[in-house]
Amino acid sequence: MGGPVLPPKEANLFKLIVKSYETKQYKKGLKASDQILRKFPEHGETLAMKGLTLNCMDRKPEAYELVRKGLKNDLKSHVCWHVYGLLYRSDRDYREAIKCYRCALRIDPENIQILRDLSLLQAQMRELPGFVETRRQLLTLKPSHRNNWIGFAIAHHVNQQPAMAVNILDAYEGTLEEDFPPESERYEHGEMLLYKATLLEEAGHPEKALEELAKKEGKIVDKLGLREHRASLYLQTNRLSEAEEIYRKLLVVNPDNYHYYEGLQKCLGLISDGKAYTSEQVEKLVKLYDDLREKYPRSAAAKRIPLDFLEEDAFKAAVSLYVRPFLKKGVPSLFTDLRPLYSNPRKVEIMEEVFLEVSQSLQSTKTFSGSSDIEAPSTYLWTLYLLAQHFDKRRQYEKAHSYINLAIEHTPTVIDLYLVKGRILKHAGDPVAAAALADEARSMDLADRFLNSECVKRMLQADQVELAEKTAVLFTKDGDQHNNLFDMQCMWYELASGDSHFRQGNLGKALKKYLSVEKHYNDMVEDQFDFHTYCLRKMTLRAYIRMLRFQDHLHSHRFFFRAATSAIRCYIKLHDSPPKAAAEQHEAAVAGLPATERKKMRQKLRKAEAKAKKVEDPLSEALKYLRLLQEHSADALETHLLAFEVYFRTNKKLLALQAVKKQLALDPNSPDVHLCLIRLFESLDKLPSPDTHAEKIIHDVIALERGSLKELGEKSLLDANRDFLDAHSDSLKHRVAAAEAHLLLCPDAKSDAIKIIVEFAERTLETRDSLAAMDTSNEWFLKDCIAVHHFLEAFKDETASKWSARCEELFPYSTYFKGAKSSATLGVAVTNDSKHSENGEVESDSVRKETLTDSVNGGVRDLVLS
Repeated sequence: MGGPVLPPKEANLFKLIVKSYETKQYKKGLKASDQILRKFPEHGETLAMKGLTLNCMDRKPEAYELVRKGLKNDLKSHVCWHVYGLLYRSDRDYREAIKCYRCALRIDPENIQILRDLSLLQAQMRELPGFVETRRQLLTLKPSHRNNWIGFAIAHHVNQQPAMAVNILDAYEGTLEEDFPPESERYEHGEMLLYKATLLEEAGHPEKALEELAKKEGKIVDKLGLREHRASLYLQTNRLSEAEEIYRKLLVVNPDNYHYYEGLQKCLGLISDGKAYTSEQVEKLVKLYDDLREKYPRSAAAKRIPLDFLEEDAFKAAVSLYVRPFLKKGVPSLFTDLRPLYSNPRKVEIMEEVFLEVSQSLQSTKTFSGSSDIEAPSTYLWTLYLLAQHFDKRRQYEKAHSYINLAIEHTPTVIDLYLVKGRILKHAGDPVAAAALADEARSMDLADRFLNSECVKRMLQADQVELAEKTAVLFTKDGDQHNNLFDMQCMWYELASGDSHFRQGNLGKALKKYLSVEKHYNDMVEDQFDFHTYCLRKMTLRAYIRMLRFQDHLHSHRFFFRAATSAIRCYIKLHDSPPKAAAEQHEAAVAGLPATERKKMRQKLRKAEAKAKKVEDPLSEALKYLRLLQEHSADALETHLLAFEVYFRTNKKLLALQAVKKQLALDPNSPDVHLCLIRLFESLDKLPSPDTHAEKIIHDVIALERGSLKELGEKSLLDANRDFLDAHSDSLKHRVAAAEAHLLLCPDAKSDAIKIIVEFAERTLETRDSLAAMDTSNEWFLKDCIAVHHFLEAFKDETASKWSARCEELFPYSTYFKGAKSSATLGVAVTNDSKHSENGEVESDSVRKETLTDSVNGGVRDLVLS
């Protein structure tokens, strides 16, 4: 120890400081440290401990000052370095904390507490080689401690050395007595044995894993986990009869577990592996599931799984029998259960036939076809409900609307009907009416949190942010809406709110919401810290490894992906259109206001400006999130589309080219990818001849890469665009991309760009009366038609208005095109200061209260029903 040695009295006081810190009696510790510092004001370790105590009392500036002063006075004290590391750890600066711990270990290399703290940080930061070495030192210093053996094994496991981890566990078991474990530790020891079998499996020795499980079966408490693991190992070793026997026994325990059915099919060689089943396989599967249904008559899985492999008449009979009990019971989630079948067009047609037959039979005879039992009126209601969802999924909104109206007329008090009707209208392009219906559903049961959340979501989709906030506050603690929703990590709300602000051009507020989602994911990463010790102590080793692997891919989760991509778009928009100077904004906002209100408005704007976070370099901020997406969501096309946008704007041509190549590898037929390709090489063709050696190298690399792209090769950009148009001549969104590319390459050929879209559209519409009659492959989506309208608006002629008029007929519920049946025309939910938004929804700050009736039988429903 480098500092002065304290006398016995002060040494005891120092021990009291440490004890007070550990027991969270901070005032007592502070008092003791002051007593020492009166006599020894420069004592480094006391200064450091006082700083650590102050840190726990939220006095961080003083804490850092004292700890640094203490360290300066006693650089050779491991206590000072350890405390400095703890300070950094409390601020989540783990890299600096690790450096401090290592400095402490140079002074006291056998300090178990510092080694333990260092190992936790190394596990947290995935510094795996260092983690292995630290756990080795801990085991060497204290081999009698079980956690040191287990920790050393886990360190090797996460460092991709499962065989070494097995050897360590074998050595640990060699230290145990014959009658181990005692009754109080049987479960923990059993978990360790199952973990050891997992290690053997990952090391490529499934046979040894089976031997280990057979040998130690009596000591394993988790019998279900043992069976599942053994069945999986039997499958891997091709011992199919033993695996089949176990899976059949597992089905007795839980006949609704889909994994057991999948395992049983693998044992019998009845897995498709992404291909269609052969007729022989289907025959065997039918027999298998007939037997299973007979054995487990109450199992929903045994009835549902055959719908995935049956075809034609067999499928029709099976789906008819499957839906009847759910329609009788009135199960709203039936459509959700059937939704995966909609990927097969033929099955969709068959299901439609079945649903219509059931509906007609119930309407005419009040029975199912082939049955004489009279059904309750509610059965017909839920059939209408199912048909409405079916036609909504098929984008036949007129039919969906008529069926849900029939259902509401049948029983106006069923809340689910209003939610589905709102969903149909939202899909049809009328989010304002959808929000009004969701609010009516909410008013029918004010104590239902789900209905409240659904209503808030619909309001945000309709850009009614203030109303959504007032509705959300009804279910938050003490009315503190924002903080409460943030503390609950309510990410769906933050994403929906951010999207709404983005559509309305409030980029600052949108960014705040998106970055809140990022904070939640950072908190999730931090939350794993406590489990590094907890899981070793409780021996939940398999769950611990799963948690570590989950954390390694946490940022690939869809909510983070949405937040990150949206934040990048905000930054790109801020770069392209920097906000006006504050003075200009203030003057524009107060222009036209009476003198009495101007002062209030200026004060309000100044407060808002003070709160707003200024972004000095938007693209550098965007790069932070882009790198996370490139690391964790590299298989998503949107990642590389955004990468191109950022690199293109920062003039990093090689990185932009790399992004385009990755786009082409993922989806060469995407219209967005084609547009990026044309934009990149159009800008490269405009560059002057290279002057420097570095520029020549870049030029040569780009020329070489261009020749290797089959989409370009030796062709000109105009020829490449023409070939792309010919290859996708029947797709509206591909034609929009080709038209934009043509306009970019030939700025004076505006009429040709318009013809690419308009002539095709006119030709298509002449042969079809409505969108519903189009072939599935040629269906026009509302968002694509809106994109066309945005493109045509730039020409400032009558083409855009003509397009809008045609789309008004195709999308009668669209508020963007002011369709005849939309709320924009009928005034179902009249909005103040409404205008078009980018996604075809109406932007609105408020909704008149008289349009949001709480009556079940009046107001919104009467206005919307035709």
